[in-house]
Amino acid sequence: MKDKKSMDILKETSRNWLHERGVEIEDIAKLVMYLQQKYHPDLELEECIYNVERVLTKREVQNAILTGIQLDRLAEKKMLEEPLQSIVEVDEGLYGVDEILAFSIVNVYGSIGFTNYGFIDKQKPGILEKLNDKSSGKCHTFLDDIVGAIAAAASSRLAHRNENQI
Repeated sequence: MKDKKSMDILKETSRNWLHERGVEIEDIAKLVMYLQQKYHPDLELEECIYNVERVLTKREVQNAILTGIQLDRLAEKKMLEEPLQSIVEVDEGLYGVDEILAFSIVNVYGSIGFTNYGFIDKQKPGILEKLNDKSSGKCHTFLDDIVGAIAAAASSRLAHRNENQI
């Protein structure tokens, strides 16, 4: 997966899979706004979108998106072996592997991402609330953490960029 065409496929597929699962770039940008508006009162959604877009260009992020969504899909189709099927299907609280996958995204822009991620994971605003709704029939055990991690990383990126401008 070294050539540009392969990299473009990875980028395009990860974005398409987010969209297919009901997650839009603007949804993630609104989470960034939620995290950063207190610190940057003049922050506009366009700047949040830009930072989300930049995070989504990272191969580590694209790989996490594809891996997490694939596992969620397999759980929906009951194609994982037990006991993993039950654990992923109900998003068991002590499982933690979904958060570990999200940490690979959070790490891209430094340690501030951990606090951003922890906060937004507990609050579950916007699209995260929708993804955590078990009544939809969809499994988003990995996706909710991935989306929160992308927002946390974009928020960290924005914070680092703004800090450098002071």
